[in-house]
Amino acid sequence: MKLNETDALIIVDVQNDFCPGGSLPVEGGDDVATALSGMALQFRIKGARIFATQDWHPENHSSFAAQGGPWPPHCVQGSHGAEFHANMRLPIGTSIVRKGADKAIDAYSGILDSNLEEQLRRAGVQRLFVGGLATDYCVLNTVLDARKLGFETFLIQDATAAVNVEPEDGEKAVQKMRDSGAATVTAGEIKA
Repeated sequence: MKLNETDALIIVDVQNDFCPGGSLPVEGGDDVATALSGMALQFRIKGARIFATQDWHPENHSSFAAQGGPWPPHCVQGSHGAEFHANMRLPIGTSIVRKGADKAIDAYSGILDSNLEEQLRRAGVQRLFVGGLATDYCVLNTVLDARKLGFETFLIQDATAAVNVEPEDGEKAVQKMRDSGAATVTAGEIKA
């Protein structure tokens, strides 16, 4: 699969709090960061766009347990946990998309509560390649929203990792994405 200028890589929430050692770690997060860093360079070489989403929560975000939400505090604005993983080498020109800044909106999707759709349309993007953390939450919802908006969408299956609150959540999420019309690819199938 050859890349071109109408393609975009969407890197979803590869942040310290979602990687080993963070407040809400996903097993394999370090490997996902490394894989997507290499892919970002391939996309850049071909003139394709790169977008990196970033959870950017206020301290009293509704998704936090203290406010009745399901999660421990994570990706608080300006914190070390909200920073991109050290293995993430984002090329010059990468667009950073912050989401979840409204304390009332959970914003699992990189498209919800952000200007990502507007940026994609303005850039003339037609195909999206999505990887990141976590398969069963933010990646899933980003892919589902992209499909609702009519983008041809590919899940980079070996550049994601799942939380797996229940043992098969990641597999179920991949099936939901396929059911929405998204295709699955591996990093090796994408060629610069």
